[in-house]
Amino acid sequence: MLTVAAPAVDHLAGSLIQSVDWAAVAPVLVPAALALVVLVADLFLPPARKALLGRLTVAGLIASLALLLPLRAGHHRTFCLPGQAQAPVSCSYVADHFALAFQLLVLGGALVVALMSIVSVDEDRLPAGEFWFLLLASTCGAALLPACRDLASLVVALELASLPAFALVALRRDGRGGEAALKFFLSSVTATAVTLLGVSFVYAAAGSLYLDRIAAALPGVTGQLQPLTAVGTVLTLVGFAFKTAAVPFHFWVPDTYAGAPVPVAGYLSVVGKAAGLSGLAAIAVLGFHSYGRDWGLALAVLAALTMTVGNVGALRQRGDAPRSAVRLLAWSSVAQAGYLLVPIAAAGYGANAHAIGATVAFALVYGVVNLGAFAVVTSAGARLTDYRGLFSRRPAAALAMAFFLLNLAGLPPGVVGLFGKVVVFRAVVDAGMGWLAVIMAVNVVIALYYYLVWTARLFQPAPDAVAAPRRVPAALVGALALAAALGVVLSADPQLVMQLASGSLFG
Repeated sequence: MLTVAAPAVDHLAGSLIQSVDWAAVAPVLVPAALALVVLVADLFLPPARKALLGRLTVAGLIASLALLLPLRAGHHRTFCLPGQAQAPVSCSYVADHFALAFQLLVLGGALVVALMSIVSVDEDRLPAGEFWFLLLASTCGAALLPACRDLASLVVALELASLPAFALVALRRDGRGGEAALKFFLSSVTATAVTLLGVSFVYAAAGSLYLDRIAAALPGVTGQLQPLTAVGTVLTLVGFAFKTAAVPFHFWVPDTYAGAPVPVAGYLSVVGKAAGLSGLAAIAVLGFHSYGRDWGLALAVLAALTMTVGNVGALRQRGDAPRSAVRLLAWSSVAQAGYLLVPIAAAGYGANAHAIGATVAFALVYGVVNLGAFAVVTSAGARLTDYRGLFSRRPAAALAMAFFLLNLAGLPPGVVGLFGKVVVFRAVVDAGMGWLAVIMAVNVVIALYYYLVWTARLFQPAPDAVAAPRRVPAALVGALALAAALGVVLSADPQLVMQLASGSLFG
């Protein structure tokens, strides 16, 4: 009979028990716990008091943002392999500056969307309990994803962010919501299948799912495993490129945004994109950097195609078409995804991981101004023709919209939008990809046209027959004011986010 000494048993038991850094995971746990609370509370609240669920959601998201403050040092790790809890390797959850920046974007974006949605839930007659539960569950997945450092948790977090989003799109009961959700669902399921196939190939070649161990194993892969590794790398990145709406994985975006409630479209354009972008950057830079020249060039081509197709699609929008304002912002978000991919491509092509900071900085800028634009669309109308003469009816909303559009275009007084474009240009030039810088410059000029046309429409004479402006609810005013205030603060002191582009964010 085999016996084991007591000290050996104690050592084995201790190595199998992992301690959890609850402070590190708290910003993610709060939305998860709150989602369950909202779902249960919905069963007991009478219809007249369902509005409390929205206020509870807003309070919970504010609490999640506050819980990021103790983590600002960026050195928190948990769920590590046995015996390595203090080592900077092989941990499933890492709250470094990269993760915290994206969690700030995700939770802050979800907060603005929640404020916008308090109005839409009532006006569109959406089921309150289901809506807030789905929004919180998706936010939990999107906030979890940038801190994940192994492929299994990355895929689980991506699906946790995506699956509730399908249902959010479908909650609109006018026929278009179901069709939009179906297109989104089928496209996403296909991308997930491709990603899982790629993950299995990478695991077979590297023998691990942890990004740091994959990075150490891939350079030593030889013989017949090299083609398997290359294919697995490409397939894994494809699924995350889908979430960023990169061409040719963008075809679901216009119809999905147009069929969803406007706040949900804003959520997908910022929070959903941030989730896919953070996963793509982490996997490419931390796990597959030995193949950087290959995926860097591939992402550079994707970026060029994405910004071009997105801008051309935005140019084709007719002002009097139903939900044309939402569709233009949808195509604009595709084009912006191209700009966001540029620094990631530069990180591989130029072997400079610091370029990821440019993506993070630009993502934060884009998130603020794009959600602000969707907040104005929620209050002013979903057609471009609704904005003719808006300044004469609602000067504050018109000025805010002009500010957001000029930031998206990269023009003053949108200083932070201009600086965001500059850091992206600097990343691609430093990587030696002059051809991509030229394509980006051409696309910036193309985008100026439709942004400036929309801006000019705000200050045109109002049409003769126009409905009296309705009173804007306080929650929607709060969302608009929050986005505008953040945009103004960042324009006054762009270094608040631009400093992210000056160093490595991975700890």
